[in-house]
Amino acid sequence: MLSLAAALPNWLKALTLLGVAHMAPWAAAYLLGDRLAAPIDGGMTLRDGRRVLGDHKTWRGLVAAVLTCAAAGALLGYSISLGTAFAILALAGDAASSLIKRRLRLEPGAEFPALDQIPEALIPLLGLSSPLGIGLGAVWVLTGVFTLADLAAMPLRRHSQNRI
Repeated sequence: MLSLAAALPNWLKALTLLGVAHMAPWAAAYLLGDRLAAPIDGGMTLRDGRRVLGDHKTWRGLVAAVLTCAAAGALLGYSISLGTAFAILALAGDAASSLIKRRLRLEPGAEFPALDQIPEALIPLLGLSSPLGIGLGAVWVLTGVFTLADLAAMPLRRHSQNRI
């Protein structure tokens, strides 16, 4: 009998991992509130006087993404190590975006369309395209799909932030 994971196309499995990596830190913050919210940058600032990453990039979010992507990777027929690597690369892309936004003097939590999405998607998809079983064309299409989906969700995020 064919497993569900084997029946799914590789592009859909890669997009699922991307969604898991993206949502896990948010879900952990929603469920845990301020608990375990130690910032990855430890409060460090650079010469410009701005934080390296800011309070929104936490160890809690990193651990949540790694654990959920490892589990999702296994459920999707990939190895746990591939799921772990995917989460680390996705959050590295997200952290790079935050680093750039701090240098641009944007406030933590400020949205910057495309910069908020593209590195988070492109880095893991490109870096792991071979073990994910997707080609370069799929990497670019999935990055675009993820970017458009996240931009479409922007009003929902703003609405939910105003209610918290």
